[in-house]
Amino acid sequence: MPSTEEGWEDAAVKLLYGRKIKGVRYMNTEEMQSHGWYSRPLLIELDNGTILYSSRDDEGNDGGALFTTNRKTPVIPVIR
Repeated sequence: MPSTEEGWEDAAVKLLYGRKIKGVRYMNTEEMQSHGWYSRPLLIELDNGTILYSSRDDEGNDGGALFTTNRKTPVIPVIR
């Protein structure tokens, strides 16, 4: 695991740069429960099989909202 901001940025670039979004959906109830969560965040599936989803914090304590810079959709909320 990286230990610096630069290291984390490099890891993110390697994981995400040039990828295409293959699918977008909300986490289903079974997936939510398997994480021990009470909220269902949006899942973004990439063409390499990686799935991205937000969490309340970096310890994985519940699903989190996804904020954007788009004026019409500034936040993609969790489903409770």
